[in-house]
Amino acid sequence: MQTVPSGGQRLRRAQRREQILAAATEAFARAGFARTSLDDVAAAAGVSRVILYRHFASKADLYRAVLERARQRLVTAIGEDHYTLASVDALVAAAAEDPAGFRLLFHHAAREPEFREEMDRFRADMVAVAYRHLVDTIPDQPWAEWAARLTPMVAAEAIIAWLDVGQPDRDRAGARIREVLAAVVGTARASS
Repeated sequence: MQTVPSGGQRLRRAQRREQILAAATEAFARAGFARTSLDDVAAAAGVSRVILYRHFASKADLYRAVLERARQRLVTAIGEDHYTLASVDALVAAAAEDPAGFRLLFHHAAREPEFREEMDRFRADMVAVAYRHLVDTIPDQPWAEWAARLTPMVAAEAIIAWLDVGQPDRDRAGARIREVLAAVVGTARASS
């Protein structure tokens, strides 16, 4: 069944769901999971709580969908298992396109106790991809593991800092982040 928004236009179920997810992403990024109510999300999306419950069983279900949407956007931008230093520009572009989603994934969600396990798996997946990329470059396994744990978080934190200062000079931001990541990898390689 389609619903009619206040402007009178009908939205298909998928469009409505996307509208809700976009509004929820912004609301959760602004106030966090605990301090964001479904009424806040409904108001931001321009729908009723009844409409929210037609799409999501609970606030936690909605939050998980928001996180999955943000994660999927990153995967689409940089690839599932193909992260390299060259991927930084795609990561910066994805963060610029969806800053609230990026902040939720890399800043807010890990601090939410209810979602910690999921975010730990997300981080472990990033580390595994980085390790597969670095293990051939850094011969000493402990140093390769160190670099693999550090590089995804350094990139994410650098991008969040870049978002926080208003996204100046996207090309230069990517180059600076690559320089820092190359320094981490170089240090690990030199220590081997």
